[in-house]
Amino acid sequence: MGIAADIVIIVVTALFGGLLAQKFRQPLILGYILAGVVIGPFTGGAVTDVYEVEKLAEIGVALLLFALGLEFSLKELKPVKYVALLGGPIQIVLTIGYGYLIGRWIGWETVPSLWLGGIASLSSTMVILKTLMNQGMMGTLSSRVMIGVLIVQDLAVVPLMIMLPQLSDPASGLPILGVAVIKSVVFLLLMFLVGTRLLPWLLAIVARWNSRELFLLTITAIGLGIGYATYLVGLSFAFGAFVAGMVLSESDYGHQALSDIIPLRDLFGLLFFTSVGMLLEPNFLLENYARVLRLVGLIAVGKGVLMAAIARGFGYGNVVPLAVGLGMFQIGEFSFVLGQVGHAGGFLDGVQHAYILSAAIFSMVITPLASGLTAPLYGMKRRLMKTDTLETVNLPQEGLHQHIVIAGGGRVGQHIAQVLQQLDVPFVVIELSHRLIDICKKCGYPAIYGDAGQETILEAANLAEAQQLLITMPNITTTESIVRYVHRNYPELNIVARANGVEQMAALYEDGVYMVIMPELEAGLEIARQALLNLKIPIPTIQRYTDSVRLDHYHSEILNQAGNQEIRLLKNARELLELSWERLGEDSLLVGRSLRTLELRQTLGVSIVGVLRDGKFTLNPSADFVFQVDDMIAIIGSPIQQQALQNFN
Repeated sequence: MGIAADIVIIVVTALFGGLLAQKFRQPLILGYILAGVVIGPFTGGAVTDVYEVEKLAEIGVALLLFALGLEFSLKELKPVKYVALLGGPIQIVLTIGYGYLIGRWIGWETVPSLWLGGIASLSSTMVILKTLMNQGMMGTLSSRVMIGVLIVQDLAVVPLMIMLPQLSDPASGLPILGVAVIKSVVFLLLMFLVGTRLLPWLLAIVARWNSRELFLLTITAIGLGIGYATYLVGLSFAFGAFVAGMVLSESDYGHQALSDIIPLRDLFGLLFFTSVGMLLEPNFLLENYARVLRLVGLIAVGKGVLMAAIARGFGYGNVVPLAVGLGMFQIGEFSFVLGQVGHAGGFLDGVQHAYILSAAIFSMVITPLASGLTAPLYGMKRRLMKTDTLETVNLPQEGLHQHIVIAGGGRVGQHIAQVLQQLDVPFVVIELSHRLIDICKKCGYPAIYGDAGQETILEAANLAEAQQLLITMPNITTTESIVRYVHRNYPELNIVARANGVEQMAALYEDGVYMVIMPELEAGLEIARQALLNLKIPIPTIQRYTDSVRLDHYHSEILNQAGNQEIRLLKNARELLELSWERLGEDSLLVGRSLRTLELRQTLGVSIVGVLRDGKFTLNPSADFVFQVDDMIAIIGSPIQQQALQNFN
């Protein structure tokens, strides 16, 4: 069966590797890499044609970046544009220099040392993105910094492939590099000037045919087709797919395209990580493990410190430099491409090539483990360095007392802050995004810059004197860490959190959350309520329906507590007693008569609480007030009472 049999073997073995990783609570990618080692050619495994599998694995990298582009927005790059566009090239140049020093120190010649530096300068897009997804860290400021730098690194692959082979004669490589830059500019202009119009138009046509299969085929063809087109003109296959995804993300069908492409992305991603494991030579690693570990250690420590220093140098504080350093220290997947070019061109001998491949694979394997140390190490750092100052805005001079803490300054947090500010209720927002902190600053909201999942940041919000903690972040991992810390140290503090789905809600209730809100449920209930109101369904019936749905989904003990019952009863009473406006026509029985003679309250049970006439509003008109044509009257009463007035009118 050839390659088909290899794929079957890879998928089945990767399944067992994934199950094993899940059993020991490790990232799935470690299981996939282990599966690759088991079935690879260097261990006598069943798959011998690694390079054919690698070609398929390239599709996995392209689909991953295509999906990233679909859920990415250029607006999200704005907060990290400087560290990406300036810090990225600086990091590449400095890492090349650092790698050169490592190569010379371990006894390599000048040219192989420069190749080592060039290969080490690129981090692994695939490993970092999967690690961030597994940790639930996508969308954080740290992840955006990493993604911004990764994009620049992926763009740098082509210049490195051009310049590294020209090390003996750099001048001859400059014209080739100039051509590559021109090609990149032309491609980007075409995509954003033509692609932003043509691709959404094509998706709109396909979507109207209501064929899920054809829609999936279309988005896959767009992502891989544009990526292959960029490859044909000498640019990166994965970069072209990423740009195609970004273009489609601005269309009306971006979310649907993302949900359809994710299963395909994960399947081909499995092939990538398994192919990485196949490249590992266990015998070479066993014979030279000390030297390989030394090389990995030197690159990981030096590059990690360099990445953290660049993030800090561009103004990112708190947990961001540590997260970037522990997340981007590894050697990336493009090391296999550059290493193959260097080996085929005679710039790297067989032993040097094996060292680099072994170091790259080992650094990828330890990335999820190292990245997972971010939170505990940051907490330890904060405890040991209590002199660190937190960035705060608009905090009251007298400090925070009897206030509400809002963990998360996104759209939900901003809405809550606006309401609390209007009601003069003291509060503070905790947010990690510089962009959202700037919004808080402009709006006058008290805010603390930092990761709400870190103990020291929470303590800066003075939880000991807080009245309530509102967790508005969608990240369940961060939410659970906050809840457990607060429940352990401040068990009496009332916590309200958001959850996506019943499982998350149940887990948060087990952790001691007072009330869990599901935004999708509340939005669905309000849409249903508006639909039923439009159908003239009686308000009491609608209220009974919405209450029953909430009882089915939310914690019944919480909803049935006396305080919450009182709130629900007040809400019901408010909605049963509606305020409506009516304009009096010439044939109205109210025209020319006073409230005293009409006796509306005694006969119909309604009250007229205001009249708008000629731009002037009269509040609570007297009994002798006489109505005129075109008066706008404000009526309070139940729907049945208001209908009786309309019939009377």
